[in-house]
Amino acid sequence: MTAIIKKRKHLLRLTILLIIGLILFMLNIALGSVNIPLKEVVKGLLGYETELESWSYIIQRSRLPQAITAILAGAGLAVGGLQMQALFRNPLADPAILGVSSGAGLGVAMVLMMGSFGGFALSALGWIGHLTVTTAAFAGAMAILFLVLLLANRLRDNAMLLIAGIMVGYAASALVGVLKFYSMKEDVHAFVIWGLGSFSSVSWTRMEVFFPVVMVGLIGSLLLIKPLNLMVLGDNYASNLGVNIRMSRFLILACTGLLTAVITAFCGPIAFLGLAVPHLTRGLFKTSNQQVLVPAVMVAGAILALFSNLIARLPGFDGALPINAVTSMIGAPVVISVILNNRKLMAGG
Repeated sequence: MTAIIKKRKHLLRLTILLIIGLILFMLNIALGSVNIPLKEVVKGLLGYETELESWSYIIQRSRLPQAITAILAGAGLAVGGLQMQALFRNPLADPAILGVSSGAGLGVAMVLMMGSFGGFALSALGWIGHLTVTTAAFAGAMAILFLVLLLANRLRDNAMLLIAGIMVGYAASALVGVLKFYSMKEDVHAFVIWGLGSFSSVSWTRMEVFFPVVMVGLIGSLLLIKPLNLMVLGDNYASNLGVNIRMSRFLILACTGLLTAVITAFCGPIAFLGLAVPHLTRGLFKTSNQQVLVPAVMVAGAILALFSNLIARLPGFDGALPINAVTSMIGAPVVISVILNNRKLMAGG
C-alpha cells in the first residue's frame, strides 16, 4: 500500500513538473525584447497567421528553435549529471568531469589557431566560421570521449577513472590556454563568447543534427536505468545480480559523453545544470530509485534551462545575458548546500 502511495506521489510531482515546463515553454515563446500575446503565440505555433507578420517570424525562426534547444540541452546535461553522480557515487560529479567539455574547447581553440596562422580571423567568416567552430567542438569532445572510453576499458576502479578524466580535462585546458595565447584577438573574443553558452545558435538546419543525436543519448539513458539502479548499490551487488559491470559502465560513459559532446558543441559549455538538477530532483522526489529519477531529472533539467533562458532574455537587458551567468547564479547555492550537507547528500541516495 505504501509503495502505491509513493508511486502516486511521484506521478503527481512529475505531472506538476510537466505543467510547469509547458508554462515556461509558452513564456519563452511569448516574452523577450518583443512581447507577443499568448493567443498569437498559439496561432503561430499551430502555423496560422498572426496579427503581425513579424511575430510569426520571431516565433518560428527564433524563439521556437531556441526553446526546443533549451529543453534538449537541459534534459541531456541533467541526466548526464545524474548518471555520473550515481556511477562514481560522488555528489559533486557532473558531465564535465569526464573532460569532454574541455575537449570541445580544445577543438574550438585549434581551429581558431589555424585561422590565425592563415592571417585571418575565423570569427569574421560568418556562418562558415560558426559551422567550423561547432564541428571542431564536436570533434574535440568526441576525441576526449574516445580517450576516456579507452581508459575505462583499462581501469576497473571508478575512482581511478574519475581522476584520469579530470587529468585529461586539465591537459586539454592547458593546451587551450597555449592556443589562445597565439590566436588573434578577434578569435579569442569569439572563443570567450562561445564559452559563455547560448541556446540561440541552433537553427532549424542545425536542429536536424542536434535533435536526433540528443534523442539517442536520452533514449540510451532510459534504457540504462536498470543496470544503473543496481550499480548504485555497489558493483559487487550488481554483479551478483547478473549485471555486466564493465559493459554497463562503458555504455553509461558513452551515453553521457555523447550528450555532453553534442550539447557543448552546439550550445557551448553550459555550467551547473548537470551538477545542480540531480540534487534538486532528489530533494523533491525524496528517492534514490533511478526509475523515478531519470525521467524526473530530464523534465527538471528542461525546466531549469527554460527558466534560465527566460531570465537571460527578459526585457530591460541589452541583448541577452550569457546562459552560464544565469545557471551559475542558480546552481552555485545548490552546490554550496551539497558541500554543507555532504553526509546526507550521497550520490544516488
